[in-house]
Amino acid sequence: MIFQQLFDPTSCTYTYMLARRYGGEAAIIDPVLEHVETYLALFKRLDLRLVKAIDTHIHADHVTGLGELRDHTKCVTVMGERSGADVVSMRVKEDEIVDVDGLALRTMYTPGHTDDSYSYAMDERVFTGDALLIGGTGRTDFQNGDPRAAYDSLFGKLLKLPEETLVFPAHDYNGNTASSIGYERTHNPRLQISSPEEYAEIMNNLNLPNPKMMDVAVPANLAIGKSLKKFIKPGEALSVAQCRKARENKDVVLIDLREARERDRDGWIPHSLHVPYEKLGEQLEDCGALHRVAEDHPNGVILYCAHGERSALALDTMRKRGIAGVKHLAGGLKAWRESDGEIEGR
Repeated sequence: MIFQQLFDPTSCTYTYMLARRYGGEAAIIDPVLEHVETYLALFKRLDLRLVKAIDTHIHADHVTGLGELRDHTKCVTVMGERSGADVVSMRVKEDEIVDVDGLALRTMYTPGHTDDSYSYAMDERVFTGDALLIGGTGRTDFQNGDPRAAYDSLFGKLLKLPEETLVFPAHDYNGNTASSIGYERTHNPRLQISSPEEYAEIMNNLNLPNPKMMDVAVPANLAIGKSLKKFIKPGEALSVAQCRKARENKDVVLIDLREARERDRDGWIPHSLHVPYEKLGEQLEDCGALHRVAEDHPNGVILYCAHGERSALALDTMRKRGIAGVKHLAGGLKAWRESDGEIEGR
């Protein structure tokens, strides 16, 4: 496995790059906007294709690189389902698998620092965001933080992992790079307590100043979908009502770009074909299924995904391949469901 730990000295943020092999697909966890060019150069040097960019939560001390990486690479952005970010490709729930070329990251909902904090466990390591730090834990006094929820996340989930599990947090302020569950369980001073009340007493009396970037970072990190507008031309984005009207034409076909597990979990719009976004490139080759569908349905292809991000990126890719007349469902399956659209498979 390829593993890189990168550091932003301004916010003391750790970013992690993962891949199974050289020349394969990669994921990145908690990227920082100012270092996007560095990440892109690293992917190029290692001959890696970024397919998933993950944030453990809405950060308050730096602006995320998720949107910029998506715009450069057309990767899938990933956050927990509780995230308040406006547009994210894939929103994961508790105990789901985020797959990257055979590397399996298991999601753990670990609120407390914020109400949208998720950790990602893989083999003998766990990426804890700000839920569990080296020799500390994430503060709980803003962004709907809750010390009792943090206690439950720590003692009910993270500290139940095998003691040899390596801990890789999103931040460290003392030059540490990694720890282990066993070491933190024994030596982390904030974990040497006997009750949620004792933990809440500690966390409620830290009296820490707000992060310097908080007023800039949080709004920016909630609005990573703004730049998607450049991928869509006038008339290419359909509302749910427009999509329903278009489907009255028998020559119109809907293409579902989500992963199979998302379809199994959330269902799909009736009579839509499944072409996973990660297979888009090969499916647009001359012999690919999506290429043939587009040829057979000129001006009659409507793309959709979970929230409209992957469909916007795919539409732009198809346009650049010379496939015209493609539309996408703005807001994706979420918008369809909220408008009481029929769902199959549930």
